[in-house]
Amino acid sequence: MNAPNTAVLAPPPPKTLEDMRLPVVMMRDILLKTIFRKNVELVSVLSRAICLPVPVTQELVDMCRTQRLLEATGTLNAQNGNEMGYQLTDAGKARAMDALAQSEYFGPMPVPLDVYREQVKRQSVRNMQITRAQLTGAMGHLVLPDSLLDNLGPAVSAGRSILMYGPPGNGKSSISNGIRDALGDHVYVPRAIEYASQVITVFDPIVHNEVAEAAQDPTALRRVTRFDARYVCCERPTVITGGELSLNMLDLVYNPTARTYQAPLQLKSTGGIFIVDDLGRQAEPPQSLVNRWIVPLEESKDILSLQSGEKFEVPFDTLVIFSTNFHPNEIFDQAALRRIFFKIKIDGPSQANFLKIFAMVAKKRKMPLDESTLIHLLKNKYPSIDSVYANYQPIFLIDQIIAICDFEGIPYQMTPELMDRAWANMFVKDEHVVK
Repeated sequence: MNAPNTAVLAPPPPKTLEDMRLPVVMMRDILLKTIFRKNVELVSVLSRAICLPVPVTQELVDMCRTQRLLEATGTLNAQNGNEMGYQLTDAGKARAMDALAQSEYFGPMPVPLDVYREQVKRQSVRNMQITRAQLTGAMGHLVLPDSLLDNLGPAVSAGRSILMYGPPGNGKSSISNGIRDALGDHVYVPRAIEYASQVITVFDPIVHNEVAEAAQDPTALRRVTRFDARYVCCERPTVITGGELSLNMLDLVYNPTARTYQAPLQLKSTGGIFIVDDLGRQAEPPQSLVNRWIVPLEESKDILSLQSGEKFEVPFDTLVIFSTNFHPNEIFDQAALRRIFFKIKIDGPSQANFLKIFAMVAKKRKMPLDESTLIHLLKNKYPSIDSVYANYQPIFLIDQIIAICDFEGIPYQMTPELMDRAWANMFVKDEHVVK
């Protein structure tokens, strides 16, 4: 992987406990729980476990020693740079057990919500400026009319909501993925954030792709200061949902056993893209889903609720892409449509672009093109569906022919007869089925 992009200002590591801006009792308890659960003794190991610099970790350790919750083991470990070891006192074990009864969370110190807001501004998706070359490069595997890129470019650069609509099978999902690839740079995702002494985990390896840190030159006189280890440097995230999306997936997820929260999908996608594919196929009406997004889309903030019912604001910095096969007027009222900044229709390809796609797919699948078969397809088959072309059709037809050739044990070839067999599988006759 590439090194983190310097265009995004990295969060600086804290230098003192005061820089943490977290409740002191919370930090102390997370330290004690981590020592108890991970059985660590050395400050250098503990600092990696709680993702804090060694001096800040030492401050916490010294505070706990003053409160008689930790004690030195009295021995220096020669294998670890003569570091002093520390262990929990009986009072420290009791405090760790009490703290675990309140919350099972231990490990990386969370980032205060207010501090995270500052980082979101530094790496906002609305700060992105996508060039035509970047967008074209990311869409290079697609055959798209220039007019579509004319509309997509400003929409992506604005970092505002996009509604893509049009007949199925014309690449709305592929275009959404291409937009994701065009972003290209990196953001810093907190492992967890804190609000009102509650921990909300954010980093999710399923959603977030971590970027390997660039190796530092061991001969350099000065080492480059790393970013705050409570964050993970990642590619701009992409969350893709489809028919399974429901309104409760946009709420905080509370774990009653661990007594911690997990961030909802839109918070995990901060700084990146949230793709709602196949809008209109969900159990929730499309209007209800968009109503849920009205405040976030207009005010760049979302409102979440704790188990106690307390509501609080989190940043909403996400490029939302809605994709649907329905006409917007069928599923939204005009008020909802006003909230969606860009509306882009994705039509089927022209005949010329259809043939380009066909040739591209055939080359990729190692299927020899046959002019007479293509003429047969265009003159005899497509008129039966009013010559309506779709981007998925070349892939479908060629893969069907490949499957037939494999079954018949013949070399890959394109003939009118094989095309007829492939065509027959692309549509289902409208007929009555006796039950």
